[in-house]
Amino acid sequence: MDLRCDPRRDPRHRGRPDLADPRLLAEHGLFALGDKGYDGLDRNLVITPFKGKGKPDWQKEHNRLHARLRGPGERMFAQLKKWAILDQLRCDPAWTTHIAKALQVLNDYERSAG
Repeated sequence: MDLRCDPRRDPRHRGRPDLADPRLLAEHGLFALGDKGYDGLDRNLVITPFKGKGKPDWQKEHNRLHARLRGPGERMFAQLKKWAILDQLRCDPAWTTHIAKALQVLNDYERSAG
């Protein structure tokens, strides 16, 4: 990846808040959907699936809904990795989010069209 597109190493973007930080999510009234690796964080801020076998039906339904909500984003990131699009960017890091969103819209349209 080009270091110019890495906000951690780009001096123009130092001090910018990382919205993946659970404290910032709370400050902005947001929550995140995390995978099982994020289990242990505040469940009101980072919603994770339930682990283990023999779960009650309500936990199974929670996991199904969680997977359904996370699925489109997971597919989009898999596609971005497959195309190696983010490795080839030579632009301001702020554009990366816009490009990823546009690709997700196009990918969703293609999937729904057939």
